[in-house]
Amino acid sequence: MIKETTLSRSIRLICAAGAASLIAAPALAQQADQPMQRVQITGSAIKRIDAETAVPVTVVKMDDLKAEGITTVEQVLSTVAAMQPTQTTSQVVGSGTGGASFADMRGIGANKTLVLLNGRRLANNAFDSSAPDLNMIPFAAIERVEVLRDGASSLYGSDAVGGVINFITKKDFTGGIVTVGGDSPQHPGGQSVNTNVGYGYGDVEKDGFNFFAMADFQKQRAVGGLDRPFNKRYAGGLSGSTSPANYYQEGDSGNPAAPNCTSAPNLVPDGTSCKMTTSSFVDYIPRSERATGLFKGTLKLPNDHQLGLEYLVSRSKVESAIAPVPYGGLIMNRTSPYYPGNPGAITPNIPLDPNFLGESGLPDGAQPGYINVMWRDLPNGSRADENINRQQRFVASLSGNIAGWDYQTALSYNENKVKVNLYGYSDGDMITKGVLDGVINPFGDQTTAGMDLLMAAALNGNIQNAKGTTKTFDFNASRELGDWAGAGRNAALAIGGLASREKFLSESNTPYAEKVVASTGIDPNAHDEGSRSVYAAYAELNVPLLKTLDVTAAVRYDKYSDFGNSTNPKVSFRWQPVKEVLVRGSYSTGFRAPSLYEINSAQAYTNTSTQNDPINCPDGVPIPGKGSATNCRVQFQKLQGGNKNLAPEESKNATFGVVYEGVRNLTLSADVWAIQLDHQIDSLSEDDVFADPIKYASLYHRNAAGNLSIDGSQCVTPTNCGYVDLRTQNLGSIKTNGVDLGAQYRLRTTDFGTYNLSLNSTWVHSYKYQTSEGGEWIQKVGAYRGTGPIFRWQNTANLRWNLREFGAGLTANYKSGYLDADNAFDNNHRVASYTTFDGYLSWAQKKGYAVTFGVRNLFDREPPLSFQEDTFQAGYDPRYTNVLGRTYYLRASYSF
Repeated sequence: MIKETTLSRSIRLICAAGAASLIAAPALAQQADQPMQRVQITGSAIKRIDAETAVPVTVVKMDDLKAEGITTVEQVLSTVAAMQPTQTTSQVVGSGTGGASFADMRGIGANKTLVLLNGRRLANNAFDSSAPDLNMIPFAAIERVEVLRDGASSLYGSDAVGGVINFITKKDFTGGIVTVGGDSPQHPGGQSVNTNVGYGYGDVEKDGFNFFAMADFQKQRAVGGLDRPFNKRYAGGLSGSTSPANYYQEGDSGNPAAPNCTSAPNLVPDGTSCKMTTSSFVDYIPRSERATGLFKGTLKLPNDHQLGLEYLVSRSKVESAIAPVPYGGLIMNRTSPYYPGNPGAITPNIPLDPNFLGESGLPDGAQPGYINVMWRDLPNGSRADENINRQQRFVASLSGNIAGWDYQTALSYNENKVKVNLYGYSDGDMITKGVLDGVINPFGDQTTAGMDLLMAAALNGNIQNAKGTTKTFDFNASRELGDWAGAGRNAALAIGGLASREKFLSESNTPYAEKVVASTGIDPNAHDEGSRSVYAAYAELNVPLLKTLDVTAAVRYDKYSDFGNSTNPKVSFRWQPVKEVLVRGSYSTGFRAPSLYEINSAQAYTNTSTQNDPINCPDGVPIPGKGSATNCRVQFQKLQGGNKNLAPEESKNATFGVVYEGVRNLTLSADVWAIQLDHQIDSLSEDDVFADPIKYASLYHRNAAGNLSIDGSQCVTPTNCGYVDLRTQNLGSIKTNGVDLGAQYRLRTTDFGTYNLSLNSTWVHSYKYQTSEGGEWIQKVGAYRGTGPIFRWQNTANLRWNLREFGAGLTANYKSGYLDADNAFDNNHRVASYTTFDGYLSWAQKKGYAVTFGVRNLFDREPPLSFQEDTFQAGYDPRYTNVLGRTYYLRASYSF
């Protein structure tokens, strides 16, 4: 028998790596003694009997997750096959993401996956207002996660294009529970501890109330750049700012350690100069702390109405380290005691012109014959950032039944704050003056005066702060209308609406940001602010036309104070010709207004990845009159920021699925899906722009000398700044389609326990995108294009066994291989497929004690080699693999 509900006993497809994912499978029959309870499932506004809905929903059971050692929401979603992750917590390293982690279904963007908590929106991350940070969700209080693998803008509005993830906490809770645990990787670094406690009292039916509180704390140590060898697979994170410094006038650069570059650590030869490999300074995994608390109360009112109060508070702190501060625009005059060739100074290994005036005249403070110096401030140590993210949400809700209508209404307030503090940075003006005045020696050991100046220039401080708030009133009601078509079941109608007010503010701490702009690229005067009001109304009608066929139609009208209005419909059907087979399908349209950040973000300059100037240094060879030091294998300046002329994104979604239960205890499902997204809002990939300088010629803005700038200080005055314009814009379209596959088999034996075998897979047939309206289509499946690949296959397989108080499980996780990013090492390199196995043993007894011991990555599989440069970690891609290696974990809990 086939059933489609979060409560159904026949749905048991379990996602691997602890994600016990139940593939939704509707059914006709129910046991005669089962109560006909009405529930509301993600993807429908109609409250109905649990066997009636037909949307493709994956349900993740948290009890199974916790048994398998999963401790974060990020880990939960990484095992759902429909996810194509693009940003995890580790991407805070060197990237200024605030430590946020986002969910991205189908790979069309995190801002097009709607994340809910108990059916209502969470505040988007204040840094970019794109989506909620997964780290802010109260893991300990979650009972289940419902993942709608279909577009749902007709019910939920903007950003429900790729799908909906609804984190559902316990409705009520009595008694107490205490859980403690720890994880210990076999290799250095990355140890973690976690604990959660909960207590509740009161029975809503008997006592008329229930109140409970859940608190969760997690702490993880960093995995440093020297704790794993993956960044030694090749010379990654190359930088022309070195210690000892590179220097140049025009043409090639020199370095006192060249040509061997072995006299100082982290240097590799680069002709007459050296490059520094910065990846050994970079954390593989940042240090993090997370604390969440959920307080929830339910009060029974007369006539079976219920008042609910919910308060969520979360705090996440993520700390990461990267290489010491680079300086690429320092000037040294011939009067400096450290000028190459002066008495006691280094011997120059490149020709120096004593009358050199520069390509566009003498810079401020420079004298004829000066040299440009590219140095890294090793004396002040590694840079580090501290990202503190705070969130709170308050919801006051009322529910019940009036005149046959099941209703829910609520007032909610969401707030997210992010603060970024920096450590190990230095005052760029003081460093520049110190080199110009001959106090700082960028080529060797410092004098006492030089060291004193460097220490005095050290700067720690707060650089950015952001805050986002959303205030919402929502209402929905549903009821049955009668058996309109004589199908033996009643039609049902739901109506609803909401009004919300969004505000967003992000700004730099100007005095501090001005002093570190050369190494951060953050605009000291950045002030991003915006607000909007949103009003919406929607309706959903379900009509059984035959005993075997239901049709559902939904429509939503949204009105934005800054982007007009949009109407989006959805139609779906559920056909069950025989009890063993269910056929379902849907078609819908979607609409996403640009976020407040995408519209209002201030323009700022920052570094590209290591590139060749395609005009001045084609194929890595400088043209006559241009030097390699400033044009080849260096980081240039790019301009990023918002765009007030953005148009909304529009989408079309379609699904068609079959569920089969013709064999006892076996469920098979297949859902074909297709998405088309038009006018996508994003920034062009810098790799695409540098690969085709003719097509993107309008994005190159060169300085007077015809160059791109290589240091942020050169863009403090934009008139002398050479940069690539990568501001947000409407690009082209995305077309993607594939199949979600599920299988589950349950075997019960009297003497040997119960076995559950399940498989959850996604196969992507095609993912094509355009970098401009009407442009050429670029295939991304199985190939690193733009900012990453789309995996052809993602599979999770799970075997679970239970016998009385004992349990065990084995999970296999698989991602297919792909053609790597374009690179200078091996342009035809294929990243190998990635398979890991996890296992656990558990014991629980009736007095409330339970212990679980497990091993993740049983065979210590290393991440496959990748030459990507979109993250600061080198030698692999941290977005799709786990650097911890074999990890042992132990959990113990006591319930009372």
